[in-house]
Amino acid sequence: MSDTLTYEHAQHLLAQGDAAALDVFDRLLARDPGDARLWLGKAQALEARGDTAGARLIAEQIARQAPGYLDGLTFLSRLRLAAGEADFAAPFRSAAARAPIDPNIPAAHIETLAGIGHAAEAAEVAAEARRRFPNEPHFALLEAIHAGSAGNLARAEAIFATLSDDRPLRHRHEARHRLRGRDPAAAEALLARVLAIDPWDISAWALRGIAWRLADDARADWLHGQPGLVQLRPLMGGREGLVSDAIAELHKLHAASSMPLGQSLRGGTQTRGILFHRSEPVFSELQESIRATLEGYRAELPLRDDTHPLLRHRDTPWQLRGSWSVRLHGGEGDVQGQGGDYHTAHIHPQGIVSSALYLVVPEEAGDETLQRGWLELGRPPSDLGLDLEPLMAIRPKKAHLALFPSTLYHGTTPFSSGRGALAERMTVAFDVVAAR
Repeated sequence: MSDTLTYEHAQHLLAQGDAAALDVFDRLLARDPGDARLWLGKAQALEARGDTAGARLIAEQIARQAPGYLDGLTFLSRLRLAAGEADFAAPFRSAAARAPIDPNIPAAHIETLAGIGHAAEAAEVAAEARRRFPNEPHFALLEAIHAGSAGNLARAEAIFATLSDDRPLRHRHEARHRLRGRDPAAAEALLARVLAIDPWDISAWALRGIAWRLADDARADWLHGQPGLVQLRPLMGGREGLVSDAIAELHKLHAASSMPLGQSLRGGTQTRGILFHRSEPVFSELQESIRATLEGYRAELPLRDDTHPLLRHRDTPWQLRGSWSVRLHGGEGDVQGQGGDYHTAHIHPQGIVSSALYLVVPEEAGDETLQRGWLELGRPPSDLGLDLEPLMAIRPKKAHLALFPSTLYHGTTPFSSGRGALAERMTVAFDVVAAR
């Protein structure tokens, strides 16, 4: 066998969108038919080719034979969700019955449910796991987190009061709980404990921004309101036809994509893997245009500020981390835009700058009054139950790049299909990080 015939090589081909990945996985399986990772890789390669039925057959086999293989359970649950099955996370229950002493299975089950907004169900799985695994205190924290997200504040309060967990994770989530109770001072005290350990925790800064707004603290404007922090810029450089060619390639990818688990999407599809690692030349060209546009954004930022989570990096080298495309569809026949696909309010805690490059924009987005299909910046996540309005809303514009601090919660408004046509909204997004 060639030295290049490795799992890592097969995964690299899969990430690039190379059809040869399936053959490499098959050859690896001939050598080691008992490796669940290889079977999952083959299932993913089949799905990428559009053979969802074949991918699901393998995924179900993995779940039966390797119930503790969490990546396999997650993949099967995503296939079930894409097929419209209400009980999409059932593979985790079946796996827990086959491997009842493995606490990692209910932990992954909870994460999967919560990632799609099923907080009440996640809280119940956590409660059951607390009973089954009394020596695993993390399940108490998970129950408090998701009970609070589901609106059961009294249940969450009772659990938080008993926790001895002193990790930043606990303090960050209890801060969310205090924000639900409109107690910004208590939230700020908890977030200060998180930031004392990691001064640049993006999730903590994002919650701090909400706490400051609730308290009418001027620092909220310093964090997110300074001119230049949010920009909508035309895509720079690139040949004529670059955007059209990118749209054509992305339509092919979205045709074999689905809604991911654990993301902000509610409906729509998201491309798999890292888009800018794919082999199609158009994506390398698009990346170079994005890099040029980013430098224009940097040039118009406020001056460097070493106490600010983004501006401290104003003059340091940047690089892109992660890249993907999202396609949303409008709600059919619904003039209010409800029922259409959208993003919930979320952040990207691994970056310093977040983004949305608009490639296809629905016709309704042109209405300045209705603001359908728009990007909302600063509206808190719905589970916090706060009535704070967005700090601003951006009308999407084709071949333009929205750039803003990663500490700023952002989501989109749904839109309708309009006059019988299936409207869509297609973007490319990525995170910007400080180069190390």
